[in-house]
Amino acid sequence: MLSAFLVQFYDKRPPPKLILVNRVPDQAELIAEALELKAGRKVEVRRPERGSKKDLVTQAARNAGEALSRKLAETASQARLLAEVAKVFELESPPERIEIYDNSHIQGSNAVGGMVVAGPEGFMKNAYRKFNIKDTSIEPGDDYGMMREVMRRRFSRALKEREEGNGANWPDLVLIDGGLGQLNAVIEALVGIGVTPEDVNLVSIAKGVDRNAGREQFFRPGRAPFKLPETAPVLYYLQRLRDEAHRWAIGAHRAKRSAAIKTSPLDEIEGVGPARKRALLHHFGSAKGVSRAKVADLMDVEGVNEALAERIWGHFNSG
Repeated sequence: MLSAFLVQFYDKRPPPKLILVNRVPDQAELIAEALELKAGRKVEVRRPERGSKKDLVTQAARNAGEALSRKLAETASQARLLAEVAKVFELESPPERIEIYDNSHIQGSNAVGGMVVAGPEGFMKNAYRKFNIKDTSIEPGDDYGMMREVMRRRFSRALKEREEGNGANWPDLVLIDGGLGQLNAVIEALVGIGVTPEDVNLVSIAKGVDRNAGREQFFRPGRAPFKLPETAPVLYYLQRLRDEAHRWAIGAHRAKRSAAIKTSPLDEIEGVGPARKRALLHHFGSAKGVSRAKVADLMDVEGVNEALAERIWGHFNSG
């Protein structure tokens, strides 16, 4: 194991002159020769017997043992939480893959859907996805329409993967940030592409009264909504999943908004510099919002006089 680790670890890292180990690995001389070829100088793999270098290895072994203990404890705790999730939502077994969805936008502009994934090892960040909302028929701010698009795109791909024999990415549980309306929108979208509520376990999480954490309601297809005890560990876990999806969606939205501010049709208009562009985008939410504005509305923006307002209007309405 140590031999394999050393070779893999230094595959993309420059080897040092001296590598200290707590036991001599198999083929230590061959490993040292390989690392010397990579480094272009002598590399020594040594197991110290005494002195400060021995103390370093002892401390490293102690740190590794403590890290392993923490990892085992976290894994056991995660396993208990997932078992409780299975119990709460009547799953056949603890979920291996949970997908959580949320949307983010400002008055419909720069709309993004976010998906985060969690499992027995915690959050699976390499599986996170963002969905830039592309359907121009969706009204600005239509959360149901955005969620339908996200679900159609996500599960169309998942269906194709499963038909090709790769069902590993099919979720055991889908959590949606929202209430009954969001859940019904998801069901509608999935049924439209041939996925029934029996094919995937769907749950929506509605924020509590006054958006208070601990008072969330849970909705499932064909079931009455219910709440969990405010001090239940599984509720804290579900809140953490929901909050991570919210954080991811907001981050994706901010990145998209920043890119839109840097590259915009407004850049083509004479007299609209960075400050006026920011003011216009802040006031109307997007370049599309600016394009729909009347001259009088444009003049409400700080720094935009009548002549500039007419120039902006003319840019988007020429012909």
